Amino acid sequence: MDLNERMIELETKSSYQEHLIQELNEVIISQQKQIDALEASIQRMSDYLKNNQGSQLARPDEEVPPPHY
Repeated sequence: MDLNERMIELETKSSYQEHLIQELNEVIISQQKQIDALEASIQRMSDYLKNNQGSQLARPDEEVPPPHY
C-alpha cells in the first residue's frame, strides 16, 4: 500500500467517524429532550399530588357508612 492509498483510507475513516459522531450527537440531543420532558411531567404530577393531597378523602367522622349497615 503506497502513501497515497493510505492517505485516502485515513481520510475515508475520518469522514466516516465525523458522520458517526454527528449521528450520535443528534441521538443524545433527542434523548435529553425526552428526559427534560419526562422530568417536567414528573414535576407537574408531584405538584398536583401535593396540592390535592387528601382532598379526595373524607375525614373518618365524615365517612358515610356503607350501604349494608
